[in-house]
Amino acid sequence: MSTARKSGGAVAVRARSPQAALSGERRLHGIINDVLRLAKSAGAEEAEVHVEEVLDDLTRFANNAIHQNVSEHGITVSVRTVAEGRTARVTTNRIDENSLRAAIDSSLSLAASQPKDEQLLALPGKQRYRSVRRFIKQTAAVTPEDRARAVRSACDLAIKHGQVAAGIFATGQSQSAMGNSRGLLATYRETHAEFSITMQEAPAASWAKANAGDVRDFDSRQLAARASEKAHLAVDAKELPPGKYTVILEPSAALDLVGFLFYDFAATAVADKRSCLNGRIGKPLFDKNITIVDDAYHPLQLGAPFDGEGIPRQRVPLVDRGVPKNLVYSRKAAKIARKTPTGHGFMLPNEYGEAPMNLVLSGGDSSLEQMIASTDRGLLVTRIWYIREVEPYEKIMTGMTRDGLFLVEKGKITSAVRNFRFNQSLLEALRNVEMLGPAVRASGEEAFEMVVPAMKVRDFNFTEVTKF
Repeated sequence: MSTARKSGGAVAVRARSPQAALSGERRLHGIINDVLRLAKSAGAEEAEVHVEEVLDDLTRFANNAIHQNVSEHGITVSVRTVAEGRTARVTTNRIDENSLRAAIDSSLSLAASQPKDEQLLALPGKQRYRSVRRFIKQTAAVTPEDRARAVRSACDLAIKHGQVAAGIFATGQSQSAMGNSRGLLATYRETHAEFSITMQEAPAASWAKANAGDVRDFDSRQLAARASEKAHLAVDAKELPPGKYTVILEPSAALDLVGFLFYDFAATAVADKRSCLNGRIGKPLFDKNITIVDDAYHPLQLGAPFDGEGIPRQRVPLVDRGVPKNLVYSRKAAKIARKTPTGHGFMLPNEYGEAPMNLVLSGGDSSLEQMIASTDRGLLVTRIWYIREVEPYEKIMTGMTRDGLFLVEKGKITSAVRNFRFNQSLLEALRNVEMLGPAVRASGEEAFEMVVPAMKVRDFNFTEVTKF
């Protein structure tokens, strides 16, 4: 691991460390074979094994200097056994034979304490998977020195403008494999990179973030420059009265709202009557400019081409021009509904069933600048956070704006605005979408990513000014 020292308020790095690498695919397959052999000898009727290896590197900075540089390399093995209609899962990060045997014994013991599941399905057999290429050698080759240089550039910009920068630059790689006693074997690997920065000027702050499988897909300098410019614009924010405003949601803000729909498209959620789509499938629900698909093969997506059960992921049209059309199905949900599994199940056992994990909301051709220019009076929203569901059927969400809220008047940004709390039905918001930008890979406050556009929405309901 390299070391860093403070230099003129930014960072300078000494020493260059060799890059670690993931072990070969053969090693993961060997672990799976060992577990399946041990499970059979222990009396399991069936067994399923997930192996995941992760190598993550993180450079964290604050007060215009790096204060943490860490690397973590780990492997986990998750074992599910089946015996007499009962199943349980145990996970370990030890891969010696005694530890694997102990995990299997624990899984069998836990399974024996469970009630018999009359709906438990036999494990699936061999599957065929569509190839995806998401391991980018340029991302895997990023060094601590590379990340430090990017951070130094951002911190130098902050110092130049009398601001304070904080954030992270993370890169990593992972691989996973799963197999079962019926001959199923699936493997996947990817790289990932993320840069997030907050710039603070006096009491004002702004933020920018991006992630991708290919580190070359975003420019950390541009992200820092955007956050710096908006932090300066956010100084001397004025207070506006609560009420309904036209809003221009940047992609990260749009993501953190629309992303809350993903469980509603689960067949299990609909069957349990806890989805906002109950009674609404096949009926107009959103504006005609809203089309949503779940597509694990979209070029801006990451993730494996198979689900937690080993079933190939299908591209599923969820909303077509404002009309919800389809749901996603795990194997169990598909059998109950007499449908075909779509490859969206989670590792069993679980209480959720399934969910679409690769949402893509189709965009339009309006730029952010065009949305601003077309707005007589409204608000530009950089980011939202602390989002909670208030009422599930109408999907009423509450949350707050942060890190850059700006008043738009007669087609121009005229001032910063103090942050608001909102109470807004997501269904209503998606009925009020007037303009869409190009769809991009976005990441926001919550832990998921989507391909989503910026969007202009009328009558967005802000209920009070916040203290932050």
